[in-house]
Amino acid sequence: MTEPGRVSEQPGGEPTFRDPDDLIRRAGVRGDSDRDQHFLIDDRVLDRIPGYLPDGADASHLLEIGGGTGALTDRLLTVGERVTVVERDPRLAAFLRREFASEVEDGRLDVVEGDALSVPLPDFTACVSNLPYGVSSEIAFRLLPRGRPLVLMFQKEFAERMVAEPGTDEYGRLSVSAQHYADVELVEPVPPTAFSPPPAVDSAVVRATPREPEYEVDDEAFFLDFVKAMFTQRRKTIRNAIRNTTHITGIADAEAVLDAVDEDLLRRRAGKLAPSQFAALASVAAERGRGDGDGSG
Repeated sequence: MTEPGRVSEQPGGEPTFRDPDDLIRRAGVRGDSDRDQHFLIDDRVLDRIPGYLPDGADASHLLEIGGGTGALTDRLLTVGERVTVVERDPRLAAFLRREFASEVEDGRLDVVEGDALSVPLPDFTACVSNLPYGVSSEIAFRLLPRGRPLVLMFQKEFAERMVAEPGTDEYGRLSVSAQHYADVELVEPVPPTAFSPPPAVDSAVVRATPREPEYEVDDEAFFLDFVKAMFTQRRKTIRNAIRNTTHITGIADAEAVLDAVDEDLLRRRAGKLAPSQFAALASVAAERGRGDGDGSG
């Protein structure tokens, strides 16, 4: 007889997972919108999420940020050889250790109590998570540079900006920065009713498949700062954006940069430029504008 709360198998060999509502009841908690806690309770969505990992992804050590009451953790344990969950709520971290005690004892599950923005992250092979929306950007950009496959739940508006193409209204700093690290795709929209309590916004699952960019970047930090600077002036031409943002980029000689850039590019606006064009501009800006201050590089 299967213990309460444990995974059993149907006659066909398919696993039967813990019921998300039962997990919430056993944990003795309620989701709290004020604390950015929205528990994913739709079994169909939960079942699909691990399947969005890219084909051939290494699932030997999966990372989950924000384990909550363990509904997604339950599924990840059938996909990954080992799972590490980072959970900032002490009550939920303790519950996960109790609920999945056998997996913890077997060394298949490690529950890390702490803030995902500050705790040391393990050397994971892929990350699958329903992120806290209030810090989703910060967490995403802690994960993306690691060069691992990611399947992450975001606010839908954020996800749409993440995957946006040049020339669209949604395209911006987030699009360029995310696409610098990976091919990003919105793989499933998720309605508020899939959560408890329902958030005030629609959600979406994004898959990020890491790859090297098609362009060279010598100074990644400067490149990302340069992109940020250009989009603070997105209604301005690139010419004026470079002139107006030296306090962000640290460019000492904006005119030397402008003299080295094609006139057609200078007349365009940030929202029309592909990531490769930002990389080329940043390279010129670093060489001509950040030298010894005389513009000679």
